[in-house]
Amino acid sequence: MASRYHEVYDGWKRDPEKFWANAAKAVDWFTPFDTVFDPNAGVYGRWFGGASCNTCFNAVDRHVTGGRADQIALIHDSAISGTIRKFTYAELKREVVALTSVLKNRGVQKGDRVIIYMPMVPEAAFAMLACARIGAVHSVVFGGFASHELATRIDDARPKLIISASCGLEPGRVVAYKPLLDKAIEMSRHKPEACLILQRDQLRCELKENHDIDYADAVARERAAGANVDCVPVLATDPLYIIYTSGTTGQPKGIVRDNGGHMVALKWSMEN
Repeated sequence: MASRYHEVYDGWKRDPEKFWANAAKAVDWFTPFDTVFDPNAGVYGRWFGGASCNTCFNAVDRHVTGGRADQIALIHDSAISGTIRKFTYAELKREVVALTSVLKNRGVQKGDRVIIYMPMVPEAAFAMLACARIGAVHSVVFGGFASHELATRIDDARPKLIISASCGLEPGRVVAYKPLLDKAIEMSRHKPEACLILQRDQLRCELKENHDIDYADAVARERAAGANVDCVPVLATDPLYIIYTSGTTGQPKGIVRDNGGHMVALKWSMEN
C-alpha cells in the first residue's frame, strides 16, 4: 500500500486549522470547541477553546460502551518476572474506577496533583487513567529515582497524594522504592497527605500507620462495594499531566500537557 504521508502533510500545510478540526473528530467531546486554535490566548496559544472532554473516557469508557468491552486493552509482559497479565476494556475500566474511588475518598479532586512513582506495571497505567477520570493532574516520576530528585519534583508539583510500590525489578536486582520515597518526603518542604503503596511479592515493605495505604486492599474494598465514579468533564485546555526535564542544566522544569493533547507550558504556575 502506497504511503499517504505527503498527501496528509500537504493537507496540513494548506489549512492547519481544517486539518486539526478533522483530526478532532476522532475525540469524543462532552461540549464542542469554539475555535480550533487561538494564537492570542496565553503564551503558547490555546487549542480547542471552549471544548470539554475526558481523557479516561476516550481511552476506556467509550470502548466499553462501543462494543469492545471483551477486547484486550492492555497486556503487561514482564521478561524479568516471567509473568503476563492481560486486561480487557471492561476489566481495565473496573480497575480504574475502583482506584479512582480510592483517590476520591482521600479527597483528591479536579486540579489536585498526584505523583506516580512506580515501576512499569499495569497499576501505573491504572493510576494515570484514574487521575484523568476525576480531572486530577498526574506526574510520572521514573521509578527508583534518587530521593533528592524525587523531593525536587514533590516540592514543585505539591501533590496531594503519591502512588508508589514497594519495589521495582531490574536485571539481576530488586530495587527497594519505599526507603527512597520515605527519604524524599522527609527532604521535601511539601508533605503529601498520604501514599498509596502497591506491595509486590519480590520485596514487601512496612507501611506507616495513618499515612501509607495498601493499594491492593484499598482497591479491592472499592471494587467489592461496587464503586462507580463517572468521568469528570474538563476543559481541553486544562492540564492532564506534568513531566519534568532531567535537570542536568539546572532546576528540572515541568512540561505540562493538556487534555486536548498539546503542550501548554514549560513552567506551570500552581495558581492556574
